[in-house]
Amino acid sequence: MFGLEALDLARIQFAFTISFHILFPAITIGLASYLAVLEGLWLKTHNNTYRDLYHFWSKIFAVNFGMGVVSGLVMAYQFGTNWSRFSDFAGSVTGPLLTYEVLTAFFLEAGFLGVMLFGWNKVGRKLHFFATVMVAIGTLISTFWILASNSWMQTPQGYEIVNGQVIPVDWIAVIFNPSFPYRLMHMATAAFVATAFFVGSSAAWHLLRGRDNPAIRTMLSMAMWMALIVAPIQAVIGDFHGLNTLKHQPAKIAAIEGHWENHGNEATPLILFGWPDMKEERTKYAVEIPYLGSLILTHSLDKQVPALKEFPPEDRPNSTIVFWSFRIMVGLGMLMIFTGLWSLWLRKRDTLYSNRAFLYLTLWMGPSGLIAILAGWFTTEIGRQPWVVYGLMRTADGSSNHSVVQMSITLALFVVVYFSLFGAGLGYMMRLVRKGPKLNEGAEPSHGGPGQHRTPARPLSAADGGAESDHGDSLNKGN
Repeated sequence: MFGLEALDLARIQFAFTISFHILFPAITIGLASYLAVLEGLWLKTHNNTYRDLYHFWSKIFAVNFGMGVVSGLVMAYQFGTNWSRFSDFAGSVTGPLLTYEVLTAFFLEAGFLGVMLFGWNKVGRKLHFFATVMVAIGTLISTFWILASNSWMQTPQGYEIVNGQVIPVDWIAVIFNPSFPYRLMHMATAAFVATAFFVGSSAAWHLLRGRDNPAIRTMLSMAMWMALIVAPIQAVIGDFHGLNTLKHQPAKIAAIEGHWENHGNEATPLILFGWPDMKEERTKYAVEIPYLGSLILTHSLDKQVPALKEFPPEDRPNSTIVFWSFRIMVGLGMLMIFTGLWSLWLRKRDTLYSNRAFLYLTLWMGPSGLIAILAGWFTTEIGRQPWVVYGLMRTADGSSNHSVVQMSITLALFVVVYFSLFGAGLGYMMRLVRKGPKLNEGAEPSHGGPGQHRTPARPLSAADGGAESDHGDSLNKGN
């Protein structure tokens, strides 16, 4: 297929499926915590706006959660089908870590998800809030184990190699490997920021169409507070993560910077834009700022950053890709910080909900968090190449022995099925977003009397419930 080898197709297939999948957990993580905050605020203030928002976003959370589970199952099978030699080599580490996720996070979420989605009028308020909090904690625990597994592949620790297989000897070192804390904080924070802009974009869409009510205003206000506070924190975390990567994966940093060689004792410049050419071993059309590369990456004006030519050609990541994926991520991050600061200025001028230029920017920033997450993952994973386990196993040595025809057919099937299935799911989820929150949704029904009964919430329904209301009215009239 297009001159690609089976290994290339296996990598594209996994990249395609994980790119689809990561979008759903990111929103799930953020929405779960957002729902917990909304319900907590409602219990504390008795302001029904928070209750209405809870029921609105719980429907979207349910759809998103389901698509996340389904899309994630495929990748577990791919480890065995397309990457069997990697599984044989490192399965004693990655297998238990993924099992711990199921035993802790997945069981916790499954145990309380039903109560959270369907138990609003079936259990007490405190128990329902507890269930919502447990689901939110479950999403974070899931993030913990997934990032522990992936981080170990980036910076492996706590192992021995016996008979060509990795044997864990120190699980604390395996889990809390050098890059894990930074990558865990970076991903969790990214999920919160992405969700904030998703929520804020939804509010902006309704305000631009003249739907101005307390629920919509609260959505935008909470989203912009989150953006204002968390987006700068994410930049600081990213800086620490970059310093950690420089220490443990210097070739990745050199590729990200498009930095090919050092000259004498000169400080490393920052290349803002350019085109890294892997064949010519230089970055064409480079726009540089002197000293800034050293200042950002070493926090000094005289230390040099490792250059790509210091590594053998076969050990160099593809600088052309990661150079630009990193800049997309950083550029969107700067826009997020700017949007948060602008919202604060407008809030002080009491024009946050009426400034159309700001609302249009917020609307278009809706997918920015998800795009930044994808760009960050491309930077991380492609920057790790040519290693599947950094320094231990090359990607070419970890793939299964499949033919080009086999990989081409399965890749084509994945593309068709994913775009059809998850495209329909995303369309349905956006339909829910366009409907907006319904006021007084989730209010406890009265008891006793014809047509009055306690019914569970319907998180997957986009209908307005008119049929049920008519049915209740007819019962009342008939009596």
